[in-house]
Amino acid sequence: MKIHYISENNSVLNHFLGQIRNVNIQNDSMRFRKNIERIGEIMAYELSKVLPYKNVEIQTPLGIKKTTKIETDLVLCPILRAGLPLHNGFLNYFDHAENSFVSACRHHPNNDDEFEILVEYQAISNLNDKTVLLLDPMLATGQSIVAVHEKLVQNATPKEIHIVVVIAAPEGISYLEKNLPENCHLWVAALDEKLNEKNYIVPGLGDAGDLAYGSKL
Repeated sequence: MKIHYISENNSVLNHFLGQIRNVNIQNDSMRFRKNIERIGEIMAYELSKVLPYKNVEIQTPLGIKKTTKIETDLVLCPILRAGLPLHNGFLNYFDHAENSFVSACRHHPNNDDEFEILVEYQAISNLNDKTVLLLDPMLATGQSIVAVHEKLVQNATPKEIHIVVVIAAPEGISYLEKNLPENCHLWVAALDEKLNEKNYIVPGLGDAGDLAYGSKL
């Protein structure tokens, strides 16, 4: 799996990453969602550099201009619900893309720290021979992304899959490397230190879904 780290050099990306982590800013859910959306736009721009392009000619009011356009068919797939603001950022840039939606959540059957991943709601378009961008703000254990990936390729053969996360833990990256095909790409805005005993990212930012949309029962 090819991994792309995109916050190693200073840019406005780091400015937005700092804001989504800041406990004095996080209580503004609209600002949190907007900053995740902005991060999505920046990551979409960086990812666009590795997509295939083809030469085209554009008719302008004054003549013909040779340029390039994206050659592959794109499908954006956020993992609900936390992935929605990130999806908005990508959709702002890849407005021609198709969209699929899958939910995944941690289920604690024994009401303790042990959990399993439930993949329930899904609205998946035809992914055959298309480039799929799988979007989720947080890569903690990696189990959710692997479970959703398995669902996406169950009845389809995408041309390529790019996994996009805002904040990742080393344990989650290792899990993806062991459980996903080598031809997958992983895009990481920020690599954090570790997972804690409850498998949350440290220092992280908390629960991205709750910060964006409010706490859940």
